[in-house]
Amino acid sequence: MTTIQCCGSPAATAATLLHSHFRHLRHKLSLLTNKPTSPPSPDPAITLTRRDISLSAIVPTSSFFFLPASPAKSVPAEFFELPGSGGVKALDLRVGSGDVPATGDQVAIHYFGRLAAKQGWRFDSTYDHKDDTGEPIPFVFTLGSGKVISGIETAVKSMKVGGVRRVIIPPSQGYQNTSQEPIPPNFFDRQRLFTTIFNPTRLANGEGSTLGTLIFDIELVSLRHREVP
Repeated sequence: MTTIQCCGSPAATAATLLHSHFRHLRHKLSLLTNKPTSPPSPDPAITLTRRDISLSAIVPTSSFFFLPASPAKSVPAEFFELPGSGGVKALDLRVGSGDVPATGDQVAIHYFGRLAAKQGWRFDSTYDHKDDTGEPIPFVFTLGSGKVISGIETAVKSMKVGGVRRVIIPPSQGYQNTSQEPIPPNFFDRQRLFTTIFNPTRLANGEGSTLGTLIFDIELVSLRHREVP
C-alpha cells in the first residue's frame, strides 16, 4: 500500500493532498484530449495513510462556537476562578470588544449548557431555539434580577459584548430549584436535568457536590443599559 508521510498541521496536510489531486486530474484531462503525458509519479515527500486524510479534515478548536484563533488578543490558556463567585471557574475563549454590563442592564446571550454528572450531556442550547425565519433566538434576562442561576450572572457581568466564555459552575451556584432560568424548553431534557440534579437518593448518599455541576459556553451578544430616570 502506498503511504504518504505527512508532517505538520492538518491544514498543511490538506494542501498537500489538494496539490496531488490536481496533478492526477491534469493527467486524466490530457488523456481525454489525446495529448498523453507521463502519469504523475508519486511525490516521495508525500505518502498518505487513511488516518492522515481524516486528520486533514479536522480543524482544531477549543470551543463549541468554533472560534478562529485571534493573534491580536491575549487569552488565558487556563481556567481561573472569578472573584467573589463562590467557586465559578472561567476560561475566555474570545475576549469581546464591547461594553461590560452592569446590574440592571438587559443582556442577550447564546449558550450551550452541559451537565457534568451525565458525561457532559448537552441539556440545552439557544442555537436550537429558532424564530420563524430559522434564526437562533438568544436568551434575554436582566442582570441582577435573581431569576437566572448565580453562576451565569457572575460569568456575564465581567464579560464584554462579543466575548465568549466557558464556565464551570459548582452546584452551589447552579440550579437551586426547578424555576430558575435558563430552563430547557424540551420537557424530556428538562425532566432529565432536574431528576439528576435533585435526585433524593443520590443526594442522601452525599453526591450533591457533583450532581449539579454545570458547564456553560456563553456568548454575550448584546446589552441594553438600564434607563436612568
